[in-house]
Amino acid sequence: MILWWVGDLILVFAVLPIVVVLMKRIVTPVDRIRAAVDEILHDGVVLTGKLDNVPELLAVTDGAVKQIAIGATEYVKRVGHLLGALGV
Repeated sequence: MILWWVGDLILVFAVLPIVVVLMKRIVTPVDRIRAAVDEILHDGVVLTGKLDNVPELLAVTDGAVKQIAIGATEYVKRVGHLLGALGV
């Protein structure tokens, strides 16, 4: 019976504090990770709200690209005519 008491005392005064310290070393980073994840989630929700007008902006960009392509094609044709006239 004495051995049970000695075992209980060792458990309470040696093993249990070690377990508490190790748990604290695990819980502290987990709390920091949780805070970072919450911040990422909040920023993601804010970003999602700002993406609502992307289709309209892409339509404007597509129009600009088409106009630039037409202008570039005309430019290349004219340069080709000039080079052809010069015999190059």
